[in-house]
Amino acid sequence: MKLQRIAGSLLVPLLLAACEDARIGGLELDVARAPSQALSVMTWNVYYGTDLNAVVTALGNADPTDDIPAFIGALTTLEATAWPARAEAIAAAIAAERPHVVGLQEIATYDIDLSGLGVPIDFTLPFLPILEAALANRGLNYQVAAMVESFHAQPAPGVSVRDFNVLLVDADRVEVLDTRAQRFAAGIGPVAPGVALYDGWVAADVRVKDAVYTIVNTHLTAGAGEQLSGLRYLQATELVQTIGAASPAIVMGDLNDVSGSLMHQVFQGAGFADAWQDMRPGVEGLTCCQRADLANDASALDTRYDYILVRGIGTGHAGLQGKIDRVGANPSSKVVGPAGPLWPSDHAGLVARFVIPPSQR
Repeated sequence: MKLQRIAGSLLVPLLLAACEDARIGGLELDVARAPSQALSVMTWNVYYGTDLNAVVTALGNADPTDDIPAFIGALTTLEATAWPARAEAIAAAIAAERPHVVGLQEIATYDIDLSGLGVPIDFTLPFLPILEAALANRGLNYQVAAMVESFHAQPAPGVSVRDFNVLLVDADRVEVLDTRAQRFAAGIGPVAPGVALYDGWVAADVRVKDAVYTIVNTHLTAGAGEQLSGLRYLQATELVQTIGAASPAIVMGDLNDVSGSLMHQVFQGAGFADAWQDMRPGVEGLTCCQRADLANDASALDTRYDYILVRGIGTGHAGLQGKIDRVGANPSSKVVGPAGPLWPSDHAGLVARFVIPPSQR
């Protein structure tokens, strides 16, 4: 379960033959050697590494005795899910797929010092620098184009957890022309003392070869129920109104709702095609969610929450041309954790390669 699930409890014909899953080792065609008219993007919710729901619940009730046990339980899971090892797997997938632009959600930073509470725990775990180092060690020049802090929790002295949506670009092949970063006006807000949830999005206008694209990375608020479905509708509406008529444009990320939902209808009404539905009709493409400790043997993915939505790319009835696949969804993608194999994230990522018609270059 993700931190956002707190909210639920608180109120070109195809270039290649299609396959069910992409290997974390890469697609069959190296994007770096793809034709000049190709555009490749990746989105991946990389997961905080622990279920913080129990912590927020403990902080939000009147019983002070359950706070420390909840902290320790969450930190134990965080250690078990081994972000440095998972970051290596995500960097390896990026290296294999070579997307022009990467959208990442749940890029966390933990600053924890419980010594003042009599608990000998003191550490910092910054997700982004660890991933950047893993990419650089592979000779890749991915740079942060834009990022937004969508969550910042300081529920107790010595405890700080921050969450970012991050947009990376391959600086050797992509020119960044402009960027925007924004929290949603429609957000949950405070959920416990010192804890507030807003979510947000980042966007960049980028030049790839001779074409300019608007690319957005977002994370909509999670949770079940009509009220939260309505909130995602408001967030999607806010997003499409803010980016306006920009075209060609791509919106990607963990949208936390299913095909046909109010959220999905907003993007369709704004002219965005669902790349998975268009290019993999009849294939489920499940992306969420593995167990909180990432140690489940068989995949537990049972819902499609992650999307790549496209406007202004494709030709008439031919629609989108190219290929889209999942990454991190096969058992072969697991990494070695402290106690055994781990999934790279509780979400599968998506990687898409679009063939751009000559008229749109």
